[in-house]
Amino acid sequence: MILEIKNYIKISNSIDEILKKSPFKMKYIIEKSGISEPTFFRKMKEKKFLPEELLKIAEIIEPEEHSKDDILKAIQEGIEDAKKGRIHEHTEVMNEAKERLARKKNEYLLDK
Repeated sequence: MILEIKNYIKISNSIDEILKKSPFKMKYIIEKSGISEPTFFRKMKEKKFLPEELLKIAEIIEPEEHSKDDILKAIQEGIEDAKKGRIHEHTEVMNEAKERLARKKNEYLLDK
């Protein structure tokens, strides 16, 4: 846990340099972060981004890492589900999907 905290402090203290080296324009990062521009620059100057804000910025400037983490998490969850017997046969899933699609189609047609 100490290593993670040290890494967080290091990132927090060098976020301005990290953002300057990013291939993305600052305006794009600010827009996608959901933080107002004045607040973003103040937080960057004071090095006071919240952990959640740094995570959001990291997901913006390193989207492949974010996707990779999501994929690895989904694979791990799938392995755990299989170990615990929480699986469905392909035909069962397909039939259920077809039924849901048919219901949605009927709802759509009835609304017209």
